[in-house]
Amino acid sequence: MTYTIAAFYRFVHIPEPAVLREQLLASFGDSDLLGTLLIAGEGINGTMAGSAATIGRLLQSLSERAGLDLAEVKFSSSEEPPFKRLKFKVKAEIITFRNVAVDPTKPGQYVEPQEWNALISDPDVLVLDTRNTYETEVGTFAGAVTPEIENFSDFVTYVRENLDTAKHRKVAMFCTGGIRCEKASAFMLQEGFEEVYHLKGGILKYLEKTPKHDSKWQNECYVFDRRTSVDHDTFED
Repeated sequence: MTYTIAAFYRFVHIPEPAVLREQLLASFGDSDLLGTLLIAGEGINGTMAGSAATIGRLLQSLSERAGLDLAEVKFSSSEEPPFKRLKFKVKAEIITFRNVAVDPTKPGQYVEPQEWNALISDPDVLVLDTRNTYETEVGTFAGAVTPEIENFSDFVTYVRENLDTAKHRKVAMFCTGGIRCEKASAFMLQEGFEEVYHLKGGILKYLEKTPKHDSKWQNECYVFDRRTSVDHDTFED
């Protein structure tokens, strides 16, 4: 079968993450759904695969139970199962910033994929890749700064040791699906940076929405499934 792959996240208060986990397990435990969904008090984060019908049912359920914005889901497909099994995990955070309190509901300014090229072409803008080194080596945006970090939590140290609020007045950030740069942008605002932007929907939405001939993306985008990486061709009809 052809697997529909949906990548999504939502920062929203989940009062009882364990209850939501059990509800989803009861609804989808015996289905063809594969992948991992993280559930925490701060929201949900997942990349899931299954038949189009199963994915549609899952997304509708998460829209009703966790306020997932269906318009923000990133879709792709695969002829092979991209994951081995189904996991619903309750976690302390859906994206981890160790030892730093960050309010993810107060992020920087969203930038639509259609507006991203103009922003990162501005010479006054620092374009910052928030992903890990092994991801940035596969591909990144032209002109982007790629911090040599092994874990997302190391981003805090990188910012504090290498960036200056007086010098870096405009910062444009990006990551695979949007979740890391959304939380990182909230952190940078807390640190005193004036203008912080982040790519709405991340690289995946950019590859989906931007014609290949207009793209400023270089090479491929690392993904956390058996495909290893995707590019513009992955999203062509």
